[in-house]
Amino acid sequence: MKTDVQIAQEAQMKKIHEIADYLGIHEHELEPYGRYKAKVSLEVLKRLENKPNGKLILVTAINPTPAGEGKTTINVGLSMALNKIGKKTITALREPSLGPCFGIKGGAAGGGYAQVVPMDDINLHFTGDFHAITSAHNLLAALLDNHIHQGNALNIDPKRIVWKRVLDMNDRALRNIIIGLGGKADGFVRQSGFDITVASEIMAILCLSTSLSDLKERLSKMVVAYATDGKAITAGELQATGAMALLLKDAIMPNLVQTLENTPAFIHGGPFANIAHGCNSVMATTIALKLAEYVVTEAGFGADLGAEKFFDIKCRFAGLKPDAAVIVATIRALKMNGGVPKNELGFENLPGLEAGIANLERHLENVEKFGVPAVVAINKFPTDTDAEIELLREKCATKGVEVVLAEVFTKGGEGGIELAHKVVEICETKEAHYAPLYDVDGTIEEKITTVATEIYRAGRVEFTSAAKKQIDEIAALGLDKMPICMAKTQYSFSDNPGLLGAPTGFTLTVREVKVSAGAGFIVALTGDIMTMPGLPKTPAANGMDITEDGEIIGLS
Repeated sequence: MKTDVQIAQEAQMKKIHEIADYLGIHEHELEPYGRYKAKVSLEVLKRLENKPNGKLILVTAINPTPAGEGKTTINVGLSMALNKIGKKTITALREPSLGPCFGIKGGAAGGGYAQVVPMDDINLHFTGDFHAITSAHNLLAALLDNHIHQGNALNIDPKRIVWKRVLDMNDRALRNIIIGLGGKADGFVRQSGFDITVASEIMAILCLSTSLSDLKERLSKMVVAYATDGKAITAGELQATGAMALLLKDAIMPNLVQTLENTPAFIHGGPFANIAHGCNSVMATTIALKLAEYVVTEAGFGADLGAEKFFDIKCRFAGLKPDAAVIVATIRALKMNGGVPKNELGFENLPGLEAGIANLERHLENVEKFGVPAVVAINKFPTDTDAEIELLREKCATKGVEVVLAEVFTKGGEGGIELAHKVVEICETKEAHYAPLYDVDGTIEEKITTVATEIYRAGRVEFTSAAKKQIDEIAALGLDKMPICMAKTQYSFSDNPGLLGAPTGFTLTVREVKVSAGAGFIVALTGDIMTMPGLPKTPAANGMDITEDGEIIGLS
């Protein structure tokens, strides 16, 4: 089979204005970026505000493993299949980050014959949204340091600056740095660091904003430092809001592209799910719901992270009511969750599979807690045996959930027809009763404990002394009545990435708690999760190149 990039480069794409015409987007509402991608004006939402929403489908997954799950591939394949059976459908995805693209994860445009295109543009610079977010974030950092250098009228405590700089690259050398070295004219010396752009609060804000005015209001509330008397210092007090919004004026508009089979796709925003809320933008999703009968979106990593935040943060803020969920798994990944070594995943192993199915069952139980009906989609591999598939069907049947095989990687939309029919059936016959897991008016400790015990199945939650102090400070500032955004390893329900399957009774340690007042949530950091990743021993970048005739090598 051809590589992803070969398949993508052979795609018969339609001009972007044809995709827009199909959706009913007017010419003045479209800002083309070349022939195959465009920005869509927020005016579309105003024009269609009284039109009923389409059906909203969330694609989520089991905990990721090196064996692969293919969540984005299923998302894209399902959207194409829904169009094939006559349902006007849009897929809504996040934008890939350059960090993991050049690191170990690769791109995030789907795979095989279920991709969004132009794949190379989407995985690289795309329409410049990440550059705009990086620039806005670092402008605020520069204004903050300059304010102190120019006299510090706000009495900012230099030891309590919480606003770092960002870069959309995995670069561990920038996690902890010293700035201001040199002479008096070069600023003041202090310790700082860089986060990856997708961990920026501005990324979260862009993805949760419902308008330009909402964006500006959220930007103004961001806490960047504390004064010597303990008062929180915001971006608004530094008079940075207008300039940041100016840099983000185009980035706030969703990006319109297409799949290999010309299904419309909105790709917009890209917060990580293990250190942020892991969902594409509210604007892209809400506009899509006005333009299509079905919108297929996704949330990052496993359902314990992305789906929980989709339900508890994105849907809560945006007033979204999801109609169904698709939980993606592979037989291979389930066996790995059951303790089967990677080099043995291609062989039938019913005991190992049964042990690993516990991970899937846990996710099914969790999605049910939010009142959303689900179906399991198995991204089929040639090594899957009939006995393994039957065992999986039997186990899921005990939970009242059906299993559908999907072959969209090799067959495109045609390989997802059965899944598409099942999703439509769920939407037409089962009523969703979506509700968030917890009330935001609870204490920070109560909300974190609810997620840890109800979703992760922790036996107890331990807060470090530093975390306890931070919680008290946030409460004293009156910023504690917000949802929780858990920063946790994606590989396990616990904060230990090596604890696979469906562990219970473990202790979850919260080591740091931060407020993202602009985004509107509180971040609880657990385990060894880092907001600036590093590159692996052999980065994917080492195998990438481009030839004189434009052929791209190694991008996936």
